Amino acid sequence: MPQRPLKLGTRRSPLAMAQAEEARARLIAAHPGLEVELVPVTASGDKVLDRPLAEIGGKALWTKELDAWLLSREIDFAVHSLKDVETLRPAEIAIAAILPREDVRDVLVGAASLADLPPGARIGTSAPRRAAQALHARPDCQVVGFRGNVQTRLAKLEAGEADVTLLALAGLNRLGNAAVGTPLNPREWLPAPGQGAIAIECRADDAVTRAVLAAIDDLSSRQAVEAERGLLAALGGNCHSPIAVFTETVGGMLAMRAALLSPDGAERVEARHSFAPGDNDGPRRLASALLGQAGPAIRAHFDPPEPA
Repeated sequence: MPQRPLKLGTRRSPLAMAQAEEARARLIAAHPGLEVELVPVTASGDKVLDRPLAEIGGKALWTKELDAWLLSREIDFAVHSLKDVETLRPAEIAIAAILPREDVRDVLVGAASLADLPPGARIGTSAPRRAAQALHARPDCQVVGFRGNVQTRLAKLEAGEADVTLLALAGLNRLGNAAVGTPLNPREWLPAPGQGAIAIECRADDAVTRAVLAAIDDLSSRQAVEAERGLLAALGGNCHSPIAVFTETVGGMLAMRAALLSPDGAERVEARHSFAPGDNDGPRRLASALLGQAGPAIRAHFDPPEPA
C-alpha cells in the first residue's frame, strides 16, 4: 500500500464531488488505513454554459484539465462520469476501475410523459441523443439548449426556460434527488453509452496505483460499459452523434439494444445483438448492422474506422 496519501482529482461540480467521495469511500473500505485526498479542478466544460458541448470542444472539455494534472503527476488518479469520457483516450492513461453501475435510466422532469406535453412544448436539453429521441417521439415539440449541472438545469426549468428537461437518474440518486421527475423505460427510451458508470483513471505505467484501484473494479459493470464503448468506437461516433444503447446481462451474455438517429429525430434505426462478455467483435457486428440500415441523414454523423 502507498506510504503517502493518494491524490484523487475531480471536477468541482456537486455531482463530480459526490462521485469522488463515493470512490474514496470504496477505496478506504477496501484498503483500511489508506489516505485519499480530493483535489478539485474547474473543468472547461463547467465554465462555458451558453453553447452546446459539441460546439466548444466536445467531451475533452470534461477531461483535459484532469488529464494534464495526471500526466504531470500532480494527482495520482481521477474520477469521471464514464459517459463524459472520450472513446479514444491517451495511451498514457488507463481506466483502472469502474465502480458498480448506478441506474442507467433518464428521468423526464416537468411532465409525466412526453405524450402528455402540449403541442409545441419546449424540451430543454443540449444532448444530441436526448434531443433526437424527443423529436422522434414528439416532432411537434421544440428543443431549447440546456446546459449546466443538475441544480442549474432544474433552476432553468423552474424559471420557465423550458417546459420539461431530461436528467440522468444516476446523477439524481447520487445527489439525493431520486424523487425528481419520472424515470423512462430504458428499453424504449435508450440511455447514453456508459450512463450511470463512474470511471477511475490513472497513469498506465503506475503499477502501484493500478493495484490499489483494482480492488474496487466491478467486473460486470466494466464488461457492459466496455462493450458500449466498443460500439461507439466501431460506429465512429462523437459528441455530435445521436446514439443510444441499453445493455443487459441475460444468461451470462450481454444483450445490447442500440439506436442511431438523425439529429432532428426524423430518422431512427435500431438493432440488437447478444454476445459473450469480452467478445470485442460483438459490438462491431452490432455497429455494422446499425450502419447498414442507416440512411444519409444518420450516416453523416458517424465515421466508422476502416476495417483492419
